Amino acid sequence: MKTEVSKTRESLLSEISNLRETAQISTQTSRRHLDTLKAELDAARRRAEAAAGQAKEDAIRQVSQLERKFDVESKKAQEQVRQEITKVEQTALAANTELKETVTTEVTNVKKDIATNKSELEKTISDLKKVTGDLGVQSGFIATNGKELAALKALGERSYYEFNLVKSKNPVRISDITLKLKKSDTKRNRFTVELVADDKMVEKKDKNINEPLQFYMAKYRQPCEIVVNSVAKDRIVGYLSQPKVLASRTSAN
Repeated sequence: MKTEVSKTRESLLSEISNLRETAQISTQTSRRHLDTLKAELDAARRRAEAAAGQAKEDAIRQVSQLERKFDVESKKAQEQVRQEITKVEQTALAANTELKETVTTEVTNVKKDIATNKSELEKTISDLKKVTGDLGVQSGFIATNGKELAALKALGERSYYEFNLVKSKNPVRISDITLKLKKSDTKRNRFTVELVADDKMVEKKDKNINEPLQFYMAKYRQPCEIVVNSVAKDRIVGYLSQPKVLASRTSAN
């Protein structure tokens, strides 16, 4: 929205500048025309002063005509300048009004989007479930899809690391652990993984999707969890969940 407002202001300033330049050019042209008429008037006056008899009367008549023409052209030039200035002011006012309306509309739309997203987030959070992990410890909320995982991240209670793990000989590092897929059963949605945490290897065998696989690490007060949301041929997709609160040094020891 800031970018659009900035672009609108730049466009407005450019248009006002162009109108001012046009007004200046019109004013300068009128002034040159007036200067020419004035020069002709001065020349006629000089001829009138030098003439005598009928020639003098003709010269005076010509001077009067030039004076009237000068007055008409002068008023015309002034009116033209006034109209140009009025046009610039009206354009600036209209653009400013349009800019205010645009900003107001954008702010209203942003507020609506925020309210809608907040409502959807609260509904998603209310739909989340708590289950017991494979170590028998009550788990926190678990996510079964990307939308629910985004809601968990928004809560900010734990750190989440998504993974798309392919079966291979070498384990993959995720945060401060390594994880290796050993087997995947697409028919029963089961899998077996091998994880290493704190230099200790643990095998989680024949686990189900959306089942929290719990393991402890010295620096965390609560257990870490691995949740797999989908199983494919030689591939699993899920996330690692770790507490944000660290254990004290004494407890860790």
